[in-house]
Amino acid sequence: MSSPQPALRLGTRGSKLALTQSKMVVEMLAKVLKRDIELVVIKTEGDENQGSLMHPIRPGVFVSAIRDALLANEVDLIVHSMKDLPSAGMLGLHLVAIPEREDYRDVIISRSGEGLMQLPAGSTVGTSSPRRAARINFLRPDLETKPIRGNVDSRVQKVRDGEFDAVVLAAAGLKRLGRISEVTEYLTADQLLPAPAQGALAIEIRNGDRDLAKALEKLDNKITRTIVTAERAVLVGLGASCRTAIGSFAQLNKNTLTLVAELSDATTNEHERAEMSIELTNVDPVGEAFQLGLLVARQLADTKVGKRLAQND
Repeated sequence: MSSPQPALRLGTRGSKLALTQSKMVVEMLAKVLKRDIELVVIKTEGDENQGSLMHPIRPGVFVSAIRDALLANEVDLIVHSMKDLPSAGMLGLHLVAIPEREDYRDVIISRSGEGLMQLPAGSTVGTSSPRRAARINFLRPDLETKPIRGNVDSRVQKVRDGEFDAVVLAAAGLKRLGRISEVTEYLTADQLLPAPAQGALAIEIRNGDRDLAKALEKLDNKITRTIVTAERAVLVGLGASCRTAIGSFAQLNKNTLTLVAELSDATTNEHERAEMSIELTNVDPVGEAFQLGLLVARQLADTKVGKRLAQND
């Protein structure tokens, strides 16, 4: 009689949202694996550093430590909010599954119950995202955007306590935490494009873990992978960093993949959008989606804003 397999160790950040997302993945894994799964909480630089995300100490502040733990064989798989992943993959790791995407939109939670365009002049809006701040400053130059740190609970509480008049958050996180009823307003793609892959989760394992890969690939949603690949390819094409104010959003209608992306210059309050569609084949839709993202990135790079930002990097 063979001995039972040891529990799989799933590495995760310790925030309430990260734990909630990891537990969701555990439930998914239970459907494709007959093994116990143990959550291993790993502290990251993003959890400990209270400075602004506009000037982080190193790229990928929320993912570096758990990736290091995976490479060191301290855990067997890790879960990320995909929008936090650097655009370049990491040597030795395999992005084995991207489950079906949750709501991609950004939302406003305000103390007064007013939406973005109704907030009184001078209201303070909390966000540490260059993308969100640049676009809000464009839509409402009479508002004040200020950096805000902390988890979802603490950010919302800062609004309730009057420290901020409103905060911008991702709908996906609020839904997963059961707090979506607190949303004041959903922002449209015309108002604010989401971060590339916002609302999607990413599961990584080590290269060479073939048996685990075979099981986890069942959790991969091909449509979501195609869409977010196009969105994230814009980051690759622009050589974007976590300080780049870039949003992108892809939609798949039958075989037509449409991608729109926006690059912002926060110092001049200028924005450039580019949009392109292609017909996907059944040969390599993910590869074609990646090429679409590179083409849209090239369009943005050729704009006045793109050329200026490239010179400043």
